[in-house]
Amino acid sequence: MDIAENAALVVVDVQQGFEDAGFWGPRNNPGADDNIAALIDAWQSTGRPVVFVRHDSVSPRSPLRQGQAGNDFKEYVERRRGRTPAELLVTKTVNSAFYGTPDLDAWLRAAGVTQLVVAGIQTNMCVETTARMGGNLGYDVVVAYDATYTFDLEGPFGWRRSAEEVAQASAVSLHGGGFARVVTTKEVVDAAR
Repeated sequence: MDIAENAALVVVDVQQGFEDAGFWGPRNNPGADDNIAALIDAWQSTGRPVVFVRHDSVSPRSPLRQGQAGNDFKEYVERRRGRTPAELLVTKTVNSAFYGTPDLDAWLRAAGVTQLVVAGIQTNMCVETTARMGGNLGYDVVVAYDATYTFDLEGPFGWRRSAEEVAQASAVSLHGGGFARVVTTKEVVDAAR
């Protein structure tokens, strides 16, 4: 796998509010935070651009709404912010980072970025939506699967899937559908060196 010298790492919604198990329920991949941190470190040490995305929920019940501690980035992410000149903060109220402020697509194109590595929370929501839109916009999208996580989910007809099943379905859809290459953090970090 090749990682471009100017590939952007898009870190999606790694916020304290996702620690509220009472609100979200059971999650998968307890090692995701370590993998996200490793990706940020690799990007910053090589001078590649990093995009931090924050979800500013408009739902009054959400732990991710503005003004709540849950809206803040997790501590390990906040500690790593501001370490490189090629950094952007995007805020959004919907699933895709491409519908945030400032305009992510315009920033990437102005910087000549054509490849994205996407990581963060939730695998099947904002990570997947951002990856799909990136693919639709013509970017070469890589998703570091083990640097993402999600939660159990109930759908129609009383169907319920575990977080791991939901994450796997998302990965299959992204990879099998041609929106992104789904790989491991180690593969990405090794290729980025």
